[in-house]
Amino acid sequence: MFFSITRKDSSCAARTGILHLPHGEVSTPVFMPVGTNGTVKAVTAGDLKEIGFDLILSNTYHLYLRPGEEVIEKAGGLHRFMNWDRNILTDSGGFQVFSLSALRKITSEGVKFQSHIDGSSHFLSPEKAVAIQVLLGSDIQMQLDYCSHWGASRKEAEKALAITTDWLGRAINTWEDSVSQGKYKGSLFSIVQGNFFPDLRKRSAEICAASGTSGIAIGGLSVGEPAEVFFETLEYTAALLPEEKPRYVMGIGTPEYILNAIEHGVDMFDCVLLTREGRNGRVYTRRGPFALKRAENTFDFSPIDKECGCKVCREYSRSYLRHLFKTKEILCSMLASYHNLYFINELVSGCRKAIEENRFLEFKKEFLSCYN
Repeated sequence: MFFSITRKDSSCAARTGILHLPHGEVSTPVFMPVGTNGTVKAVTAGDLKEIGFDLILSNTYHLYLRPGEEVIEKAGGLHRFMNWDRNILTDSGGFQVFSLSALRKITSEGVKFQSHIDGSSHFLSPEKAVAIQVLLGSDIQMQLDYCSHWGASRKEAEKALAITTDWLGRAINTWEDSVSQGKYKGSLFSIVQGNFFPDLRKRSAEICAASGTSGIAIGGLSVGEPAEVFFETLEYTAALLPEEKPRYVMGIGTPEYILNAIEHGVDMFDCVLLTREGRNGRVYTRRGPFALKRAENTFDFSPIDKECGCKVCREYSRSYLRHLFKTKEILCSMLASYHNLYFINELVSGCRKAIEENRFLEFKKEFLSCYN
């Protein structure tokens, strides 16, 4: 069994579960730190284990371009290359191709694109996306999809959905071939598209459910839409998905978004936000985030968060961290990123505990009243 639900909250769709993966079990809901280039920026593999992460995300597009398939293959796969013996989810590269709209051309066959590094030309098909992720040794891999932008016409949304659906079938065939040969044990997730047209979303969700993939991602969000549209579309789409499959929303990392997603039955999420803001001197606390560079921290020798038990809060003061940030010391990025990841992991752990106690909505209300 790939996914087992262990508890449901009676007041909403929130639930806890376990993902049974090749590199160990993962409790859900789960936040995945993003290791785009085979590393979570400014954080070591040992730090990630110390915080308690069992699943991280890496990026197929970036690893394909650099260091390249040959290097990772000779290293024995991505796990060995980056010295990470727990689970890895890899995205297909579809969103990166979407964001590089000036450098790509999408056809039914796949995507022709130029490297953002050196301008070299490449072609990514759904079959190749699977093959690259098999070579990486991904514990969970994503299908290649066509993501349309906020404000896209219905015609464009229908075209994107038709191509995504065709690519899903081709991805499944390639994935099944790899699994049947005994050289790959990872799972494949399908992705719901349809832009912000409810009927297209429903059609896509039904296609993904019927495809038999191990899990389903809710795609096509965080593409420029207002927050209220994001929440409305997430709630609508999540309710369409089969209960027995894990649900994954890509690219959310703030407490408000995570709590909302969990309330509507989402099990997995990732975001670069926590480490990116850590590198820019912004840290998270139970009473909201703040910037270390603020002058009021100059003589503040208290920790980032007195309620936090992480080693950064035990060992360093706001004053010292401000000093590191102002002098552009690398250690500030390391410590702030560690703290932010610890914060979000503790929040999600608290969510799991609240669901087990059948009090998730109460937990959400208490947390946000303090955080905001």
